[in-house]
Amino acid sequence: MTAFLLENFAGALPTWLSPVQAKVLPVSPAFETYAREVTEKMQRAGIRVEADLRNEKLGYKIREAQLEKIPYMLVLGDNEVQNGTLSVRKRGQGDLGAQSTEAVIKMISEEVANKTV
Repeated sequence: MTAFLLENFAGALPTWLSPVQAKVLPVSPAFETYAREVTEKMQRAGIRVEADLRNEKLGYKIREAQLEKIPYMLVLGDNEVQNGTLSVRKRGQGDLGAQSTEAVIKMISEEVANKTV
C-alpha cells in the first residue's frame, strides 16, 4: 500500500500523510531562537515540523525542502521576527505571504483534519 501511495503521488504526499508537514527555514543563525519557538509551538499543536538551523543560504534550504517534497516551508527573517509572523510557501502554490503562527497552525490543522489533497 505504501508503494502504491508513493507512486501515485510521485513522492509528494498530501499534508496529512507527509512525515514532515512543515519545515521552518530561518534566513540566518540570528533568527534561530524564533525558529525554535515556532517549531515548539507547532509541535504542541500536533504538526510534524522540523527546523533547518544549518548555516546555509536560504535558497539552498528552500531547494532542499522542495526536493524533500515538504508541503509547507516557513521562512523567518528580520521582518517576520519583528512582526511575529511567518512567510509561508506551499508546495505547488508558491509564496502565500506573511501570516501569524496561529493562522498557519490553523491552516495546516484544517488541511490535515479534512484530509485534503
